[in-house]
Amino acid sequence: MSKKHHDSLPFDGAVSKFFETEAPKKLRKRIEAASKNQIVSDTYPYTERMPKEEYEHIMAKLQIELVKFQSWVRDTKSRVVIVFEGRDASGKGGTIKRFRENLNPRRARVVALTKPSDRERTQFYFQRYMEHMPAAGEIVLFDRSWYNRAVVEKVFGFCEEEERERFFQQVPGFERALVEDGIFLYKLWLNVGQGEQIRRFLDRERDPLKQWKLSEIDVEGLRRWDSYSSAIQETFARSHRNTAPWTIVRSDDKRRARIAAIRHVLSSISYTRQDVEVAALPDHLICGGPDIWHA
Repeated sequence: MSKKHHDSLPFDGAVSKFFETEAPKKLRKRIEAASKNQIVSDTYPYTERMPKEEYEHIMAKLQIELVKFQSWVRDTKSRVVIVFEGRDASGKGGTIKRFRENLNPRRARVVALTKPSDRERTQFYFQRYMEHMPAAGEIVLFDRSWYNRAVVEKVFGFCEEEERERFFQQVPGFERALVEDGIFLYKLWLNVGQGEQIRRFLDRERDPLKQWKLSEIDVEGLRRWDSYSSAIQETFARSHRNTAPWTIVRSDDKRRARIAAIRHVLSSISYTRQDVEVAALPDHLICGGPDIWHA
């Protein structure tokens, strides 16, 4: 790609430059050779994306189940928190959209907090998240969460080591308190392979309708894959507990990932008029505990 063309892209074509000069040669070849529907990762259990027709058929039925689930949450005055975490371009936003698109927005909120203000930085770390917890009959979906401290802040040096250590000491108790108070807490980690992440970033960089999704953190994060992997692995080791376990969803195929994430939540609760064949257990090949995570 020419320098002139690079200059016309976000961040002067930093993603393309990384792909051309710094990305592992093996990944470059796989990305260049793969068709749109082929999976880039050689460890993902499927070689191609789920067919669109099959995906839409299943998703339409899951949407009906989600509406039933929300009605149950409302009628029983339950409280539900779903945490969505994952590397950049892992599909968090798209999965959240499919969770929420047919729900009553007054009772299903998305929380996507920006970086803390000067005042918030002086507060108890979990305080600004506590303010967004659900009341009776509500579902709250966190698009990133308190786990920023465990991974992103660690990778980019936005917190001190003693602050991060304090976080790991406090987070099990914080989450246990939520669960013991009756909140249904789900922690979903969408895991995308390095090759697929690069491919998605290239797509964002070149598509004028997606360029807004790119940030300086995204671009710089491409060079910090191993640092992210180390921080993620430590996070699972120190915050995967019986009271608040992590569920990993391998998201190299966004379609399969969305279905698996929704089914994980729906299959865990017996709600009114539940269709157990639709709200079935998720695909165990791509959805499970930290043991299926791949760096």
